[in-house]
Parts: sequence; structure tokens; C-alpha cells
Amino acid sequence: MTDYLPAVMAMLGQAQNHYADPAAWDRLHAELGIRLPTDYQTLVDAYAPVQLNGHLYLSHPATERWNLGDRIRDTARAWSAISWDDLDPDEDPRLLFGLTELSFGTRKGLWPIAGTDRGESLFLVAVDGPAPWILVEDGEGGWARHDMSFAEWLYRYLIGEDMAGPNTSAFYPGPVQLCRLPMADGERPEPWTGPDRGM
Repeated sequence: MTDYLPAVMAMLGQAQNHYADPAAWDRLHAELGIRLPTDYQTLVDAYAPVQLNGHLYLSHPATERWNLGDRIRDTARAWSAISWDDLDPDEDPRLLFGLTELSFGTRKGLWPIAGTDRGESLFLVAVDGPAPWILVEDGEGGWARHDMSFAEWLYRYLIGEDMAGPNTSAFYPGPVQLCRLPMADGERPEPWTGPDRGM
């Protein structure tokens, strides 16, 4: 069985840890009232703020720009403004996944933890439960459920599986493309690649 955290880090390459700060995570968890999973924290600390393979964005809680706390709050607020009672039953995540309620940024709600420039939003569900899972909205009203850790989701995303629903693969052969996001006016994105993965 694959140990997904080291497997995905092997694809991404040497951890950068530019902004790793346990106190920033403690502040974020206190503000949110939940604890985000350890594998997610490890990957964010190692590489974020970053764009992966030209699409997927990860933010960090210790930075002013690309701040994870701001992203979670802003995204949860935007999703909370949607009128879910007007949805077609085929697009209602409550009916599709047996959710008793649909809330964003609440203790039993959905927590936005990543997104893509293709409009896909990645949510962590049941963060305090024994087995958190991931729900992905594809940007067009379609939803996909993944009963797995963030590290496994990211690993599968990077090897080209449809991780936001049917026909949503974003596979690029060769090393994973990473891009450090600019942190101040005048800075430019800094691209680099992970190690060869034989793909």
C-alpha cells in the first residue's frame, strides 16, 4: 500500500519550507475552530504559496499574500451566499453525498483548502472526524467525493486521474511543474521542476 505523503513529496522534490511556522498554524486553527490535517499542513509548509502543474494553487497561513486563512474565509463566504435550495437535485451535494447540512467554514461544514485556475474548488469535509474526506466542485456545478487524505488526492491529481469529476484530468508528463508565487510588488513568479518521475 502506498504511503501517499512521502510519495507525493518525492514527485514534488526537496521541501522548500520557506514559510514553515507552527505558530501560524496555531493561530489559523484557533481562528477557524478546527484543525486541518497533518498531511495537508506538511505539504503546505513544504511548498506553498505555490501553483502546481499550471493549475492547482496552495496558499500558506504565514504569508500576507496568498494567505490561507484569508482564502478559506473569503471562499467560504462566497460559497455561503449561494442559494442551494434552487439547485437541480443532480447538482445538490446534500442529496449526492448524504450531507445533513451544507455550510462552509463551519465546524461540520465544508472547508475550502485549494483551488485551480479552471474553477475547481477543493473542500475538506468532517475535519474533526476519524476519516476526513474531500469534496471537489468542478467549476460547472458537478461534484466528486474522494474518501482519502489530501496527500492521496494530490498524488492522484498529479499522476493524471480525474480528481474533480469525469474528464477533469490535468496530467502533464515529465517532472511536476512548480511555481513559487510572488510575495511582493515587483516580484515575478519563480518556476522550478520536481525530479524526473519517469512519466
